[in-house]
Amino acid sequence: MADFIRIEGAQRAVYLFDTRLVGVNADNGKKLLFTITLIAFLFLLRWAAQAITGLLLRQSKSQRAAFWTRQGINLALGLVLLFGVASIWFDDPATFTTALGLITAGLAFALQKVVTAIAGYLVILRGKTFNIGDRIAMGGVRGDVIALGFTQTTIMEMGQPPSVQGADPAMWVRSRQYTGRVETVSNAKIFDEPVYNFTHEFPYLWEEMILPIAYSADRDKAEQILLEVARRHSVPESQLNADAIDELKRRYFLDRLGVQPKVYYRLTDNWLELTVRFVVSDHGIREVKDAMSRDILRKLEADGIGLASATFEIVGLPPLRVAPMPQSGNGDLIPRSPK
Repeated sequence: MADFIRIEGAQRAVYLFDTRLVGVNADNGKKLLFTITLIAFLFLLRWAAQAITGLLLRQSKSQRAAFWTRQGINLALGLVLLFGVASIWFDDPATFTTALGLITAGLAFALQKVVTAIAGYLVILRGKTFNIGDRIAMGGVRGDVIALGFTQTTIMEMGQPPSVQGADPAMWVRSRQYTGRVETVSNAKIFDEPVYNFTHEFPYLWEEMILPIAYSADRDKAEQILLEVARRHSVPESQLNADAIDELKRRYFLDRLGVQPKVYYRLTDNWLELTVRFVVSDHGIREVKDAMSRDILRKLEADGIGLASATFEIVGLPPLRVAPMPQSGNGDLIPRSPK
């Protein structure tokens, strides 16, 4: 065994079959053992910390509190691991500075997308671009954020309204409801594309429903029906979060938000288009519009107001000339030759 592997010299270099292994010595072996021990200890500490915080936050049932607690634990342990490994392997400040420069340059060149994704993660946390549970559109994906990692955001995908059914990727669910697909998007997307947040600053959306009626129909009654149904099913102004509205006005200098239901007219070649605009919560929009559609149809039928549709009127036909076909001597018809 002594001839197979041995340790010699002041640096306690390792020799294998009389061949010195570069960079392998007893000192480095100790450092490697300390590094493995540190990593194992931090993993156990992470598991214990998440278990304890899970028990403490179980009563509150707050997803956001649990999310930020997990992010804080991961960041703190990541920093401890970084400084711990640096302290174990680089006892000379000059060597540490040189190695750090080389590692940074290598990462910047070879892992550009990964580094950008991590930078995006820090921007998301610092800039409050979105939070766990927020409904967003990011990187061509619409849905609710269910997880946030150092490099990727996990989204529970939702469908699209008919007005944006042509967007990529195509959807088979024709409303803002889950499709069942879980998609991951790189955090680097926040630097390349806009991130649409449906819930973070103002947890309400303005929705619209369009009703085409004939010009001869009772438009005042139709407008009254739309407003009555919209007031019943939309979020009343008294239930809106006043603090959220005030904060939205203060931060973005918004003056008039227009939260009361309102009907707008639009003249077309075929019918009068009535559009009712109202405020709803960011979730459950399809159920609200379904209930409104049923009530509107019921009230329109009760008042004898029908929905307009495209029709075509034939105002005239070209004259037709009918001539008898000639017959042969035995009574057979003789077809005419085309002219």
